[in-house]
Amino acid sequence: MLKSHSCGELKKEHIGQTVNLAGWVDRRRDHGGLIFIDLRDREGIVQVAFNPEISKACHEVANRMRSEFVVRVSGEVAKRPPGTENLKLPTGEVEVTAHDVEILNPSRTPPFYINEDVEVEENLRLRYRYLDLRRAGMRGNLMLRHQTVKFIRDFLDAEGFIEIETPILIKSTPEGARDYLVPSRVHAGKFYALPQSPQQLKQLLMVAGMEKYYQIARCFRDEDTRADRQPEFTQLDLEMSFVEDEDILNLLERLFITLVKTIKPDMKITEPFPRFSYTDVMDRYGTDKPDLRFGIELKDLSDIAAQSNFGIFTSAIADGGRVKGIRAPGCAAYSRKQLDDLNRLARDCGAGGLITIALGDAEGGSLNEMTHDMIHSVAAKFLALEQVKEMAERMEATIGDLLLVVAGDASTVNVSLGALRQEIGQRLKLADPDRFAFAYIKNFPLLRKNKETGYWESEHHPFTRPWTEDEPFLDTSPGKARGKHYDMICNGFEIGGGSLRIHTAELQRKVFRLLGYTDDEVEERFGHMLEAFEYGAPPHGGIALGIDRVVMLLAGRETIREVIAFPKTQSAIDLTFNAPAPVTEEQLTELHILLREEEE
Repeated sequence: MLKSHSCGELKKEHIGQTVNLAGWVDRRRDHGGLIFIDLRDREGIVQVAFNPEISKACHEVANRMRSEFVVRVSGEVAKRPPGTENLKLPTGEVEVTAHDVEILNPSRTPPFYINEDVEVEENLRLRYRYLDLRRAGMRGNLMLRHQTVKFIRDFLDAEGFIEIETPILIKSTPEGARDYLVPSRVHAGKFYALPQSPQQLKQLLMVAGMEKYYQIARCFRDEDTRADRQPEFTQLDLEMSFVEDEDILNLLERLFITLVKTIKPDMKITEPFPRFSYTDVMDRYGTDKPDLRFGIELKDLSDIAAQSNFGIFTSAIADGGRVKGIRAPGCAAYSRKQLDDLNRLARDCGAGGLITIALGDAEGGSLNEMTHDMIHSVAAKFLALEQVKEMAERMEATIGDLLLVVAGDASTVNVSLGALRQEIGQRLKLADPDRFAFAYIKNFPLLRKNKETGYWESEHHPFTRPWTEDEPFLDTSPGKARGKHYDMICNGFEIGGGSLRIHTAELQRKVFRLLGYTDDEVEERFGHMLEAFEYGAPPHGGIALGIDRVVMLLAGRETIREVIAFPKTQSAIDLTFNAPAPVTEEQLTELHILLREEEE
């Protein structure tokens, strides 16, 4: 080894020892007679002193060094002179006096500062990702990811799980997103698919009697990217036999509580994890992944609105819709532009518009002191003072607050107000940044009807087991059947989802038929699973959790690209390798592929 120690481990107890170090020049300072460099490796930074009176040759080499040069240094660990210590560094009480040095590789001037925490345009960072990963923040993110995955593996090993790898090249089957297809060279005209998840494989492992399986699995989905989604991602895939849903949820709750307390001990965590029904969480928060670090719940105002003279409210209620609202604390003095921005957000979510009711101009004061003149809203002349007070009381508002009210069908009202709630939370910084608010969402509907096609679709996926008492609905009213599936959420993100699975061929065929598959299509796409279920498949269930999203939350980042070594851009491009890229005609011929020119 060129190194006897890492740069970051040198402390007072190493004083007097001769050490061999290697790494990158983080900074170089020329003090006339003395030259100092900060030498950096993965574990940290230490100062190295080059004194011409000790080694003139070393001093001459140091004179040629620049930032990001790769160097090897041998020298003696010494105590820094009084007053020169750097208490910001773990190694700040010592330095290494160089006796021998070698430049292993020079470096061009990097396209951005590596030794400073400055903002760099993301595409430039991704183009030079190998340099970006040298920066302290990114290096810390990857080490955090390593610690997280190691903790998960150790925890599940202690719980009796075994890790089993499943194939990457599998058959294309519908999982909810487009597959990435891989053409076969030896079987002309046929394709493998990259797995969207190991869903069917892990169920077959339960049929195989593995009972407790997990995998840190690579998954691939050809769908639009966003802050918490990439074309390729990593998930904790987990499956258990002979369990009920709470067995799985309690296991994951223990895992995440101990994970946070071990890796992020300064963070607060809500425990036990609350359980919400899908209907309840949509009614109260307008989304199935609410940020529970702050309050502000949706309140139903339909009974009050029905007594008003405001046509927008009364028409919505007459059509079977609802009137609901939330409060924006201290926002009564919002400008016209700010109100227009909120109205645009509501419309983007499908609402016909947003009714805003400002309670006074400044914060403070009881609602009992409010007069009609203090109400600022286009609806003010259609609402009695007592009606506004009653609405405000229900929303737990005070003078100085802004009421945001939406009228329409229940689903649109909930979704619009859910988006507005999240926006207000971000604007007012209501969420505690030092807290993890985990929760489970349960009791989703098993199926939903596609308004365009008229076919039923799976709320999660077609392998989800319905509630036993709801199975008769599959023959009469499929929309009433509830599914035994559940989501884990944290701080406004869905970080995982799972279910108890169908494990009998007869029930699985019935669900496939409801989804519009013919018997021939079922046999072609899923015959292997149905056959397996006829050989003694145990009751089983599991969950898949996004490792990238978990680490993003632990690292306090806003996008999973910050915790992935080599991510794709928002447009699914790898800027380091410039992929996707064309291939040669010879390769296409080998794969029996003929490209069709795109029409202008």
